[in-house]
Amino acid sequence: MKIINTHIHQPIIEACKTGKRNAQYELYNLYVDAMYNVSLNVVKNKEDAEDVLQESFTNAFKSIERFNYQSTFGAWLKRIVINTSINTLKKKKLSTESFDGQEYKIAGTTTEEDDQNYEVNKVNKAIQLLPPGFKTVLTLYLIEGYDHTEIAEVLNISVSTSKTQYSRAKTKLKEILNTI
Repeated sequence: MKIINTHIHQPIIEACKTGKRNAQYELYNLYVDAMYNVSLNVVKNKEDAEDVLQESFTNAFKSIERFNYQSTFGAWLKRIVINTSINTLKKKKLSTESFDGQEYKIAGTTTEEDDQNYEVNKVNKAIQLLPPGFKTVLTLYLIEGYDHTEIAEVLNISVSTSKTQYSRAKTKLKEILNTI
């Protein structure tokens, strides 16, 4: 499958390069949730993750002229968020903690009644049992914080295929979790 425009946010990014605040706000809104999750996975503290997020976006907008479209904007920004998160941990001299024993919440596909909580080690084990396509899309979307457009670009599939694979992966993951 051929992807025509591999940099879907290019007009917004170019507007950011000229210092337009509205474009910065729009780009921020596109990526804030995913980048918050990335940061939270590293620093494991809500307040620190929020601080990292603000510092990361500030740094990204200060250096956006160096973004040269050799990767997706999301991947570039994610690298900034991860580096800022690691630097925050170093400053606080914190070590990373294991998630074992904590719980993930996996949102249901239809109703709130379908929502369930699962222990992290069970979720990790179940993810490993998913078929490769499901595992890849689920990991990129849920854990890595990519949106479906970026996943489509990375995997050279359509956006609708990414969304379908993700939906099916969640269903399959729940089936696996109910058997282990």
